[in-house]
Amino acid sequence: MPRIISANLNGIRSAHKKGFFNWMATQDADFVCVQELKAQEADMTEEFLAPHGYHGHFHYAEKKGYSGTGVYSRIKPDAARIGFGSAEFDAEGRYTRCDVGNLTVISVYCPSGSSSPERQEAKFRFMDVFLPHLQQLKAEGREVVICGDWNIAHKEIDLKNWKSNQKNSGFLPEEREWMTRVFDELGLVDVHRGIDQRPEQYTWWSNRGQAWAKNVGWRIDYHVATPGIAAKAHAVSIYKEERFSDHAPLIIDYAL
Repeated sequence: MPRIISANLNGIRSAHKKGFFNWMATQDADFVCVQELKAQEADMTEEFLAPHGYHGHFHYAEKKGYSGTGVYSRIKPDAARIGFGSAEFDAEGRYTRCDVGNLTVISVYCPSGSSSPERQEAKFRFMDVFLPHLQQLKAEGREVVICGDWNIAHKEIDLKNWKSNQKNSGFLPEEREWMTRVFDELGLVDVHRGIDQRPEQYTWWSNRGQAWAKNVGWRIDYHVATPGIAAKAHAVSIYKEERFSDHAPLIIDYAL
């Protein structure tokens, strides 16, 4: 019964100080996908590389203190792949893949476009190259779970203040339409929404104002999966009892 967790750490060192790895030890997870390491290989201690006996694989950004992804696997993967073949975005450390048997688990950190128009253009470029890659993944015929911070709230239910955010990065019509294509054209599944259709299931809160206290959040962290394994998902939760970063871990249990 695999348990797969996705967690944007907003800095692996910061999350460690806030107790992330202690919490991880209690979760009995088979895979833990992490994003936004904000660390280089030289910064990674043994506790970060192989906590509690997990096998860690990581994709570091070339730019210091920026981006980065990783997958912790309880079983040693048959294969691990760093990057998805885009020179621009592989330099930013956005993709780590691990294969165990017929299951592929991927940690992805899609770009944010909120800091500048230039970064929004980069986000659109990422979307242009990542969609065909998702198509290729599906064509492999494996069961795939792509976990991570997609930096897009798909529908109105997925953020508190959707009306005032329609012209903001993360809820632009083009971004939402792209997510719809991932699900409707490619046939991949938003696993969380397949189990839980309730509103206010947010995974990220701005550090500005009282966003966390008032639950003014966004659902931008997903498990996106092939239909076979998506159909085996039976429990989902967002862990909010402790705060390791501005995101909350998304936990989904699959019956295999």
